[in-house]
Amino acid sequence: MQVSGSLYGALIGSATAFTIADFLGRRRELVVSSIMYLIGALLTAVTPNFLIMVVGRFLYGIGIGLAMHAAPMYIAETAPSQIRGMLISLKEFFIVLGMLLGYIVGNLFVEVISGWRYMYAASAPICVIMGIGMCWLPCSPRWLLLCATQGKGDLRETKENATRCLCRLRGQASPDLVSEQVNLILEELSYVGEEKKAGFSEIFQGKCLKAMIIGCGLVFFQQVTGQPSVLYYAATIFQSAGFSGASDATRVSILLGLLKLIMTGVAVLVVDKLGRRPLLIGGVSGIAVSLFLLSSYYTLFTGAPYVAVIALLLYVGCYQLSFGPIGWLMISEVFPLKLRGRGLSVAVLVNFASNALVTFAFSPLEDLIGTGVLFASFGVIAVASLAFIFCIVPETKGLTLEEIEAKL
Repeated sequence: MQVSGSLYGALIGSATAFTIADFLGRRRELVVSSIMYLIGALLTAVTPNFLIMVVGRFLYGIGIGLAMHAAPMYIAETAPSQIRGMLISLKEFFIVLGMLLGYIVGNLFVEVISGWRYMYAASAPICVIMGIGMCWLPCSPRWLLLCATQGKGDLRETKENATRCLCRLRGQASPDLVSEQVNLILEELSYVGEEKKAGFSEIFQGKCLKAMIIGCGLVFFQQVTGQPSVLYYAATIFQSAGFSGASDATRVSILLGLLKLIMTGVAVLVVDKLGRRPLLIGGVSGIAVSLFLLSSYYTLFTGAPYVAVIALLLYVGCYQLSFGPIGWLMISEVFPLKLRGRGLSVAVLVNFASNALVTFAFSPLEDLIGTGVLFASFGVIAVASLAFIFCIVPETKGLTLEEIEAKL
């Protein structure tokens, strides 16, 4: 229950973002998420009973939902188009780095009495750094202009403020170039009729419908290709390979985290050179192969645990090269500015709901059809996701957000 509490909280957080995202703005939403992180971590660490622990995990989960919604959107709206892919993929890199540090902290306290309290408390300083950092950063210029075109503030003053924010974000960039980009954003807003606030039905119309299909499809396949289940089986697979002790399990987790970090780092370095589609196609192809290989272990090669270990490592590496960073990158790029906050919240909600579906349906399905057949089914879904990428997902490398919107 305490583990699933954070997942339920993430679902609530991503649903809440639908109504508050455009009101708060990207920066303040991240500040709120850091506060939720901090309260949740401290409550869990000092909890006197199980109920308070669940509440703490739930609040922490709300922070996850808000942060996973606002972070890619803020980066996408403030980053230069030439390095936008790298910067948004760095978000995934630091998430994986955080997981790796969590595994290391867990290894340090695994045999300490009440060591789990220290594990949860260790995240508190990071929450504080995140909150202070977001208070220091400027607002998203695109969000400021969106609010102004919807009648929230004077357009001329907001344009000047957006120009200052963009100059600050670009460092020594020419004010003339920044001013030109601000004018292009305003032209796009005027072109698509931003004079009034978007209604709920508009999310499922025109360009936003296509963006919704792309974004929700990617995060849906990201989860239903078995990501939660494969990682769930990691401990069992390594136990069959001879790593059976608690300390062995934590050390294996560190090695897996290190592999994820390395492969995410590769994606960060090449995403703006190779593009989004090549990484997705190559990585998801590897995911499909690894799932069929994992299925063969449970049906044909039960006496050869190295087959499962190879399949697991291949899956983790290919996932971090493709769905891991690229899924979050593309959902932050494809939605029109007018509906980006709401569209992204729906995509994040689909992500966490799909994760919950796979997590809770795995055991009943495993009992019903067997482990081997279940992993083979995930492999078939991975092949279907490849077809989806080939036919539906566009290349967005090097394009501004306004150019992507026009392309859709």
